[in-house]
Amino acid sequence: MAKVILISQFSIPYQKIGSWTTMYKNYLSNNHLVDYIICETPETHIPEVTYKTIDASISSKIKKRITKKPYANYLKALSEIIIDGEDYIIQLVDNFGLAKALKDFLDASNYKNRFYIQFFYHGYPPFFGNFESRWFFEFIDEMIVLTHDSYIAHKETYTILPCLFSVLHNGIDTSKFYKLEASEKKALKTKHKVDGKTIFTWCSKDRPKKGLGLILNAWKRIYNNELNIELWIIGAKRDQDIEGVKFLGLVPNGELPEYYQISDCYLFPTLTHEGFGLSLIEALHCGNYCIASNLGGVAEVLQNGKYGKLIDNPHFIEDWVNAIQDFLNNRYKKEQLPAGLYSSNQWNKGMNAIINNAKISIDIN
Repeated sequence: MAKVILISQFSIPYQKIGSWTTMYKNYLSNNHLVDYIICETPETHIPEVTYKTIDASISSKIKKRITKKPYANYLKALSEIIIDGEDYIIQLVDNFGLAKALKDFLDASNYKNRFYIQFFYHGYPPFFGNFESRWFFEFIDEMIVLTHDSYIAHKETYTILPCLFSVLHNGIDTSKFYKLEASEKKALKTKHKVDGKTIFTWCSKDRPKKGLGLILNAWKRIYNNELNIELWIIGAKRDQDIEGVKFLGLVPNGELPEYYQISDCYLFPTLTHEGFGLSLIEALHCGNYCIASNLGGVAEVLQNGKYGKLIDNPHFIEDWVNAIQDFLNNRYKKEQLPAGLYSSNQWNKGMNAIINNAKISIDIN
């Protein structure tokens, strides 16, 4: 059977924050099907995986700049793995430059018919224009996207699309992100001195495309002391004094579930085509109702409004004002989120299915 090689631009496991690296770490700690990892030397190694680490020294980085071959070390490591007569599945994540370098390497070595290339894409819209995409989609065997809507966007953009597609939704650790019982939530609100208040949260980096300014503008139109509400801003620290708003700054990952569990409504005012929206499913699993921009993969995550309110015109402040007021007036029906939906366990099973299907395909080809 074909061996599976993950080529990663980050060390695996990755010690910093990263959605797909976190999912791979969880996957590789369970019933996984990856045989090799090519990456920079990690702080810890995952058992039962063969590593081929690349040189990340300063001299190596200087050499890459001079030679203009930034992926030479990855390809060297790959060549040391390849055994005559073996078939391989190669997984790449969000790295189109590495895909081009790998294509040139395989074309030069006549190895391509022994390789099945899986490209995992965590964006939403097509990356290439219609004609400049030809080499990429003719080279890869399968593209794995976060939502079916992303696949539709690709299908409608490209006149020639010869590779296969699969969908693998993001997944989170539901042993950490989960809904509290009413009594537990009340106790947690008491602990944070917000007992009896309706808490709204926003969580992201403070970038214009994340829509924080839009939400703060809407909040000023809604807030008054009689409503007994607060807006908690996580991940951003602004020097602003806004009534009813708390800027909490960066919150350690281990403490983040508690803030979601206190919260009643999560606001996701993205102004860009999100691939998925990981914070959305974290908040959903913690019992939040979600109000979100209807952009990119968000509608699919919320199952077209089943699990939250979709704002069709997210650039209009009035639409956010109305949606928040409707929530406060209990005008939304809140559906119970299935326990396994968007879970890391579901992601792991999906990954294994995608790999096993690729093994069948490479045998046929």
